[in-house]
Parts: sequence; C-alpha cells; structure tokens
Amino acid sequence: MNKELEHKFVSNLEKNQNIVHKICRIYTNDQASHNDLFQEITIQLWKAYPKFRGDSKFSTWMYRVALNTAITLYRKKKRGIQTQDYDTVHFRIHVEEYDDATEQQLKVMYSAIKELNDIEKALIFLYLEDKNYREISETLGITEVNARVKMNRVKTKLKSIINP
Repeated sequence: MNKELEHKFVSNLEKNQNIVHKICRIYTNDQASHNDLFQEITIQLWKAYPKFRGDSKFSTWMYRVALNTAITLYRKKKRGIQTQDYDTVHFRIHVEEYDDATEQQLKVMYSAIKELNDIEKALIFLYLEDKNYREISETLGITEVNARVKMNRVKTKLKSIINP
C-alpha cells in the first residue's frame, strides 16, 4: 500500500481508537486480552482498509469490522484467542491506555453487559455510543425495526441483571 493510504488509515484509527478500546473492554476480562484483541482488530482493519469505499463514515465501518472481529474471536474463545504478528506493517499508532481507575462507576454496567450474548453486547455498545437506530441497523446488518425491538429487550434484560 502507498504511504498516503497508510497515513490516512493511521490518522483515522488514532482519531477513533476509543471505539476499539470500548469493544475490547466489553469482550475481554484483563489487560493482556484487551491488548491482544486491540492488536487483532487493528490488523483486521488494516487488511480491510483498501476495500473501504467511503460509502459510510469511517467510524461506522470501523464499528462493523471491530465488532465482527471481536465476536469471531470471542466465539473461538474455547480454543483460545489466536492473534497474528503483523511484522510487515511499519507504522506506529499512539495507543491511549485505558485507565481503569477512572471507570470505577462503570464496573456494574460492564459486568452486566458481559452477561449478554454477542449480538446484545454489540447492540448495547452502539447504543451507548449514541448511535441512532439507523446507524445501529446499518452496522449490525439488521432492520431498524429489529434494532428497536432488540434494544428494548436488551434494556429490560440489563435492568433485571443489575436489579434482580
């Protein structure tokens, strides 16, 4: 790939890396797994970037690739998360570390979210990112009506997990 494409990718990734961190937070339980998943998502984004046509916002496309990667790896969890070395990539991304101390108030919510299934996690994640139902449906590949129905069910489920 050419340097201009690489520069655009790195710039977009750095601007939107919190998306990936949040997905990693939902699908992992420790910092090492978080870092591994972040790396794997970055690799998959880089591999897919030449096919990004710009039909949607970069962040919407990034959500889809990141969530699909996390869900795929999560489903393979019983066999262990397999990550790849990507030595051919020569760029460096400044990674912002997630500070767990500043997120103490979110522990209960993250704990409850971890009890949801893969699709429910993706749905609530996009909702918490203030995505509207159109964006959620586009990202997950479901209808807007289906997104609304599923969201109401997930909200009810989370309430029952948090307040049994």
